[in-house]
Amino acid sequence: MFDMKQLLTLNDVPDMAEMIQLASELKSDPHAFSQLGSRKTIGLLFFNPSLRTRLSTQKAARLLGLDVMVMNFSNEAWAIEYEDGTIMSGLRSEHIKEAAQVVSQYCDIVAIRAFATLTDKEKDESEQVLNSFIKHASVPIVNMESATAHPLQALADALTLKEQVQKKKPKIVLSWAPHPKALPHAVANSFINMMNHQDADFVITHPKGYDLNPEIVGDNRVVYNQDEALKDADVVYVKNWCAYEDYGKILRTDNRWMLTENKMKLTNDAFFMHCLPIRRNVVVSDAVLDHPKSLVIEQANNRTYAAQAILKTLLDHA
Repeated sequence: MFDMKQLLTLNDVPDMAEMIQLASELKSDPHAFSQLGSRKTIGLLFFNPSLRTRLSTQKAARLLGLDVMVMNFSNEAWAIEYEDGTIMSGLRSEHIKEAAQVVSQYCDIVAIRAFATLTDKEKDESEQVLNSFIKHASVPIVNMESATAHPLQALADALTLKEQVQKKKPKIVLSWAPHPKALPHAVANSFINMMNHQDADFVITHPKGYDLNPEIVGDNRVVYNQDEALKDADVVYVKNWCAYEDYGKILRTDNRWMLTENKMKLTNDAFFMHCLPIRRNVVVSDAVLDHPKSLVIEQANNRTYAAQAILKTLLDHA
């Protein structure tokens, strides 16, 4: 098995195919390594809400025999200061230098969930929270969704594709969809990163003005006409994200990009994917979400085995 010290993005995974295979094997026998984490502790630190990420990572850790501690920083911990040289006379009571070192005394692995601000692009892209913990902690750090990446979701998505899509070189479409709130780019970024490792005809579609970070999009094909992009698709992955250039802004709220049953008729009887949570009849219609080819529940299930594969790899090299 390959060596891995942390998980910030999928770039930290030395071999994607091998990691997905490990996740698949763990799904077949989740208790196979139930003593691997014995007498070790993982701390799950949440700066933002969570359902699937919290429960699946907690379950994955326990399947490996790890003790689990969970802290919600939004209402259970001191507010943390991240800047060096700050005169801490305001609302922030604890500095990251001490906080990260202290948590490292209690935990053998620390997993962190900290969303983008969507107001300060430079700060978000610096991954201030995650990188501050990496800098000052002495144990491996796992990204449970950060400002720019959600690698555990992308690994679960890759496992779901491996299980469900048998066609050689399928057409897979990542489509923007409307949402009443400004949402971050993390899921879309990591999905694109994951797709760069797949043998597929991959297309990104969104309205003009919603282009993602060009460094992440790279040479992948972008189509500004959703109907054109959906034609003959085998998989449609839908996600909202806010504007990148006009950072954090919502540029349109109409429902013309909502995925409907009629739009799915343009596809090759495609599978539907979404990371959840999802707003029914805003992002996607009930008919599509409740269709037998909707994979959202299986994606959520696979979150456990994606997390378990990452944690096992870190424990193997602890």
